[in-house]
Amino acid sequence: MANGGPVEHGYPHLDTVRAAVTALYRRLSYDTVQTFSTSVAPVDVAFCDTDDLHLGAQRVAREIVRHFRLPDARLIVGFREMTHAANVELTAGPEYFVELNDRFRTHRRDIGAALAHEVAHVYLHRLGLAFPTTAENEILTDTVTTYLGAGWLLLDAYREDSVTSQKLGYLTPEEFGYVLAKRSLFFHEDPSVWFTSPQAYTAYAKGMARARRDEQQPPLKAAGWAGRRRYAHDRRQAPQIPPDTPYAFTSDSGGHLRVSFPCPICHQRIRVPVRGRVRARCSLCRTVLDCDT
Repeated sequence: MANGGPVEHGYPHLDTVRAAVTALYRRLSYDTVQTFSTSVAPVDVAFCDTDDLHLGAQRVAREIVRHFRLPDARLIVGFREMTHAANVELTAGPEYFVELNDRFRTHRRDIGAALAHEVAHVYLHRLGLAFPTTAENEILTDTVTTYLGAGWLLLDAYREDSVTSQKLGYLTPEEFGYVLAKRSLFFHEDPSVWFTSPQAYTAYAKGMARARRDEQQPPLKAAGWAGRRRYAHDRRQAPQIPPDTPYAFTSDSGGHLRVSFPCPICHQRIRVPVRGRVRARCSLCRTVLDCDT
C-alpha cells in the first residue's frame, strides 16, 4: 500500500497479467467466467462514516463473498497496525480471519477495495490456482479480482497529488486499467461511471488504449498499415524473425507455413495456416477472430 510514497506506473507486470488471464480461463472455463458478467455494485459496498466500523466491514465482506460465489465462507474482519493494506489467513475454512490496516478506521470508503483483494485470495485458494512465487501470486490475485468484477474498487482507491498518494494492490494503476478494460470489452460494461477518483479514470483510459492495441496486432485483420507491412516483411523472412515479435512462424510436416499469435482476449496462443484471410476461433474464450495471414 503506497501511502505518501512514489507510485509505480507503466506496465512492468504485463506478461504476468496476461498469463493470469489465460490461467483464469483455463481453470474456470468460458461458461464460469460468463457468470461474472456483472460487477460489484457501488451501493453494495458503500461505507458511510456514521456506519459502525465492525458491522459495516462485515457487511461489505459478505457482499464481496457473495459476489465470488463463496456462500459457505465467513470472513472475520479485524483491524491492526501493519505495513500492508490487509492480510488474510488462508485455512481450510469455512471461517477466514482478515486483518485490515488501522488507517481504514478513518478511510472507510476504501475498505471494500482491501476486502476485494483478500476475498479473491480465498477464492483462488479454494480453486487451487496459484503461480510459483509470492510476487506472481499477488499479481494473479489483483488480475482475477479485477477481471471478475471487484477490482474496479482497487483502481478507484488510487489517488495521487503533489503532496500525498494512495494505491492499493500490486498492479500499477495503468495495469489495473488494462485488466479492467479487458473486462469491459468482453462484457460490454463501462466501469468508469463508478469512479470517484479522477486519477483512476485517467489510468483506466490509458489501460483501455493498451487493451485496444492488443486487438490491432497482426495477423488480426484490424491491424494498422504499419503493422501489416511489418508482418508481411517478417513472413518473407520466416522463421528468422525478432524474438520479441508477438507472432511466430513455423512449418508443418507438409512444409506449409503456419503463424501463431496470442488471442487478444485471453492471450492463449492460436495457430492458423498462412493463406490469406481466415477466421479463427479461440478454443478457450470462444472469440472469433478475423485474420489476414
